[in-house]
Amino acid sequence: MNKPTQDNAEFIAPDPFVLAVDVRDADIDDFGHVNNVVYLGWIARAAWAHSKALGFDFAAYRDRDCGFVVTRHEIDYRAACPPEATALVATWITANDARLRLRRRFQICLQGTGTTLAFAMSDFATIKISTGRACRMPAEFASGYPARDALEPVFTDPR
Repeated sequence: MNKPTQDNAEFIAPDPFVLAVDVRDADIDDFGHVNNVVYLGWIARAAWAHSKALGFDFAAYRDRDCGFVVTRHEIDYRAACPPEATALVATWITANDARLRLRRRFQICLQGTGTTLAFAMSDFATIKISTGRACRMPAEFASGYPARDALEPVFTDPR
């Protein structure tokens, strides 16, 4: 089950892209809950799913010889995710300078209760795929990854 949904979650900001992720047995650590590093994988999956929904899969990146790579991740854990649960990974693009950088914010909630499990942030920069060096983002990225700048302050002190 990896379909967009907002079942019972109260997201910190309106209109997120949401990816539902089922917890797997391999995600559970010795403490009996989802291991913290799994959350990083979930936000990466949500970012890619959102990118694809916006029309930018890796083939689109290759066609432009340009793509976004992560320069920074930050995760603030709020509650443990239990086994056999479904997490709702919501994402918003909160900054896009139309030159090099893009920022995504995330909120991970427990489906059913809506409990916030974590808030996260990822910063990205565009690189020329053939060289691995920074490059200016194509105009299609500037317009195709619309930022909701007004949401950024909401995440600086989340509830």
